[in-house]
Order: sequence, then structure tokens, then C-alpha cells
Amino acid sequence: MKKTLIKNGTLITAEKMWKADILIDGEIISRIESHIDEPDAEIIDADGMLVMPGGVDPHVHLSLPMFGTISSDDYYTGGKAAAFGGTTTMIDFVSLEPESIKHSVEKHRAQADPTVSIDYSAHMNVTLFNAAIAEELATLPDLGITSLKMFTAYNNRLRLDDGEIFQVMRIAGKHGMLPMIHAENGDVIEVLVAEALQNGQTAPIYHAFTRPAWGEVEASLRAIAIAAQSNSPVYLVHMNVAGEVDQLSYGRHKGVKAMGETCPQYLFFSEDDLRREDGAKFVCSPPVRTRQDQTRLWHALESDEIQVLATDHCPFYFNGQQAIRYENEDIAIPGKELGTIQGKEDFTLIPNGLPGLGDRLPVFWSTAVNTGRISPMRFVELCATNPAKIFGLYPQKGTLKVGSDADIAIWDPNKTVSYGQRVAKHRTDHNLYEGMQLRGYPTRVLLRGKTLVNAENWYGQPGGGKFLHRKLCSFL
Repeated sequence: MKKTLIKNGTLITAEKMWKADILIDGEIISRIESHIDEPDAEIIDADGMLVMPGGVDPHVHLSLPMFGTISSDDYYTGGKAAAFGGTTTMIDFVSLEPESIKHSVEKHRAQADPTVSIDYSAHMNVTLFNAAIAEELATLPDLGITSLKMFTAYNNRLRLDDGEIFQVMRIAGKHGMLPMIHAENGDVIEVLVAEALQNGQTAPIYHAFTRPAWGEVEASLRAIAIAAQSNSPVYLVHMNVAGEVDQLSYGRHKGVKAMGETCPQYLFFSEDDLRREDGAKFVCSPPVRTRQDQTRLWHALESDEIQVLATDHCPFYFNGQQAIRYENEDIAIPGKELGTIQGKEDFTLIPNGLPGLGDRLPVFWSTAVNTGRISPMRFVELCATNPAKIFGLYPQKGTLKVGSDADIAIWDPNKTVSYGQRVAKHRTDHNLYEGMQLRGYPTRVLLRGKTLVNAENWYGQPGGGKFLHRKLCSFL
């Protein structure tokens, strides 16, 4: 089998930084030592470079239908964007079909497996609950899925009531699975949206005003309380409000097995961006919030109150009437312009979601590690190790260990990049970080020992990634 030797680099894991060589045998890391000679191996000279595990993004939405269109990255293009940004594993979501959970997973994999370009897994959306689903939930680990997501919003579409969430959590707790909660107050949102439309308040900023931050605070505490009563862990997705961090910390202090993630958009953008002329670009659910919320979220990442940095990647074109050139093909996909009718914006019709899968690591490195807010080890912990541990992929993913998959990002800490849509590889027509000056960037990325990215060159293929059967989840 082919061997590859990465020499002279500085390795980074969640625990330490040190100079060492890595020998890759086929798809696996076979040796990590201060000096390795292997005459038959392909040599990658990483002198002056940082060598870290490929990122693990546990929250992405690919080819997601919404508002008469579909999120613009599929399993191939999303994986490509991820790899160029240093991420080699992603986890998206299975939509629950009426036939059965098993049918839903098979349908999902039939779509993803032939085209996915990096390794992936999936969470199960539980958007309906009855006796048949209750019985079938216990079979999810046999299908390789050990986490499930529920909503306290999107009434009459995705939401379960508290009693149903309690029952699902009891099943999850009994079988070692991890419930994930989208925490907003769906009842309050329904009232406020109706009032806003009646009053002609339709600009993008009303997307935030009709989804109050207090609704997320109380819904997150409610989710943590239900988890405590059902003897289950719980994971709060896309935390964006200071009060949510307070509730998560309270729950953990009381012994609840509670964990949470935030996303880059909540660290860098605020309601001020929704007021911009191009404010539709920033419409996502839950919404971007205030600068005070940003400050609290940053502190939570620095202090380990929040365990994971994910993306909730769900891109849409800003103007889907205009094609972009992607891999020598002109592609147009309806997007945010769907929220404009006869020149007037309607926030309820703007597809909810932002690109971010490829941005996460480079943007966070420049703004968090280069500024001294977090250490390189904490960067790896938040972006690779913790998500791999929580979601049952460690140590196969998320670390540099003998026996781990050779998912590796070789990082040039001195490379400067004027970042934006042309640099990122998302299949969309804009980038939220357009013009940001970055220092530190992945220059070579390997998936299971195979080079996907080398400088500007892409070697990935549709179907080159694989579905990951995950172990039971771990509490951090």
C-alpha cells in the first residue's frame, strides 16, 4: 500500500504542540515520531508548517429544500469547499419521511453516497412522533446514526411538543444517543410574524425582531430541564444569545449532561447587518444578534462554556437569477431574491441560511488564534476534537494518533489571503467575509491519506468520501 511521510512539521492536537514526523500507511496514521526515515514513502516537507487534524463540522445542510428552492451546495461542492478550508468530515441531517426512519436514512444515503467528496455522517431529524417512531428510534445506532435533532419552533412543520421531546429524550438516554435541540419559542414567533406582516414590517431586520432572544433563552433552559428529567444528555445547536450560554452553564453546574455549539456568523455579524441594503444575505435561523451577545459567545469559547464551533452551513445565492461559473459550468439556483416581490422585501420568504463550511477554520484562526484569544490547541479542540468526541467519531477523526484516519490539514501560519467569494469554494455568489485579510491558511489537505487539496489544485472526486458509522455519543 502507498505510504506518505510528512516531515519537519509542528503537530497540533487538542493536548499539545510538538515537532514530529507522521508516517501514513494507506488511509491510516501508522507512526508519529520525532524522526522517521521511510525510503519508499512519498515525502511531504512541512518545514515551517503546522500539521493538524482535518476539521470536523457537525452541523451542515446540503441540498436542503426550502421555500421552493434548495441550498446551493450539494455533497460534492460542500465537501470541496470544506476541504479547501481544512475540514475533512461533516455531519448533515436526515429528513424524516413518513414511511419509516430506515427508509429515510436509505433515501438520504442514496442521494449523498455517490457524490460526497469528503467523509460524512448524519443526524436524524425527529419532526414527528408516534408509537411506530418511538419503537424504531432504538435502531438508529444500527444504521450508524447516534444523534437526533428536535425543534421547539417551526410550528406545524418541524416542531415537537414538550411531552414528545421528553419521550424522545428518554429513548435517546436509554440507548446512549444524543438529542440536539433547536431552541426557539415557536408560539411567540408565530404571533410576532403575523403582527409584523399585518403592519407591513417586512424588511430583513424583522426576521430578528420576530424571533426574540428571550425565546431562545427560555427554550434552551426548557430543553436542559427536559433532559434532566428524562436522564438524557442534550446538545444545543447554533447558540447565538448570551442568555443561552448562561442556561447551558447553569445546567452543567447542576449536573445535566448538556453541551452546545455556536457558529462563526454569531461571532462576527449582528442585527446591524440585517439593516444593510443587502441584509437578506444575513437572514438565518436563529438570527444574528447584538454585539453584546457576540462578546458573551467569544468569552464562552475561550472559557470552555461552549464546546464546539460548527457552521450551520446552508448557502443560498443572493441573486439566483444570475448564474455563476462553477467548475466550468454556468449554474443559477434561486436564492435570497425569492424574498423580494415587486420590489418589496418580505423576510418570511427569504431562504434562511448562510455559507460557512469552508470559512470556519481560516476565519477563526486569524481572528482567534492570531489575536491570542485562544491557543492553537483550543482551536483544534473546538473545530475537530470535541465534535469528533461528542458525536462518536473519536479517535478515528479529530486527532493525530497512531491508528487514526490520516485526515490532515497542513497549515501555513504565515500565508496571507485576501478572502472572499473567489477564494472560498462554496457554490454560491457571495461570501460574508468578503475582503477580510487572513493570515494562516491550509495549503495541503489529506483525507484518509489521499491529497484532496494542494495549493489551488483540487483532487477530490464525487463519491470519494464515505459514510461514517458513528459510535455512541460522549459527554464532555
